[in-house]
Amino acid sequence: MKRVVALDPGRSKCGLLLADTATNTVLQGRVIPSTEVLEQLRAWMEEAQGTSAQIDELVIGDGTSSTIWQQQLPSSLKVRVVDETGTTLRARERYWQLWPSRGWKRLLPAGLRIPYGDLDAIAALVILEDYLDRPLQWPGPDPLKTGPSP
Repeated sequence: MKRVVALDPGRSKCGLLLADTATNTVLQGRVIPSTEVLEQLRAWMEEAQGTSAQIDELVIGDGTSSTIWQQQLPSSLKVRVVDETGTTLRARERYWQLWPSRGWKRLLPAGLRIPYGDLDAIAALVILEDYLDRPLQWPGPDPLKTGPSP
């Protein structure tokens, strides 16, 4: 099992995603306050310590406050900085691919369908998919409707 974390950095909130790249599956994805990112990252690292599910690397977008985040990340992690140009807009499209509109909303043109909620976790997914050059599955529930992942 190869686990990778993706971070869509921000000043007040961030998208944080944990994925198993061996199975191309998102394990957890959430939007959390910036003040909680390092705590969540450490929790995932401790959870995996001593198992075959250790976190192999962290992929971070080069956008908002990325440099500040890079300085704060645990030195034990292999960090990959990637171009995140356009990922916020592409996150909207990716959201609808993962959780298609239902009922009358599916009749709206794609440009008029706007997900209700923060798409930072989906932006982190897009950042990771760009880095891996392949799509991932997100078998869990819609993160915008269920709130933060457990």
